[in-house]
Amino acid sequence: QVQLVESGGGLVQAGGSLRLSCAASGLIFSTYTMAWYRQAPGKQRELVAAITIGYSTNYADSVKGRFTISRDNALNTVSLQMNSLNPEDTAVYYCHVTISREYWGQGTQVTVSS
Repeated sequence: QVQLVESGGGLVQAGGSLRLSCAASGLIFSTYTMAWYRQAPGKQRELVAAITIGYSTNYADSVKGRFTISRDNALNTVSLQMNSLNPEDTAVYYCHVTISREYWGQGTQVTVSS
């Protein structure tokens, strides 16, 4: 059974940094594209960043140059380094993988105060 467990969220002041991690189990991690999504109150869930099995990455325009996604296939983890955070980054952040169907973690709250 696929499980995704996020960690690392919290409260940070504008301009600060956070690092999110997602521990994956129940899958051959190295063979899937992994992604981070976020959902702010009253808004639709949106793709933040994704990383392929070949380590290619793509980012939402709003986070380019501030966020970095990475993966460690030995540890079955995908991380999101978030720098220069601003209040618009406040959201619940979700780890995601598609294997026949979509799987989501439980989410981790990131709150950026102004």
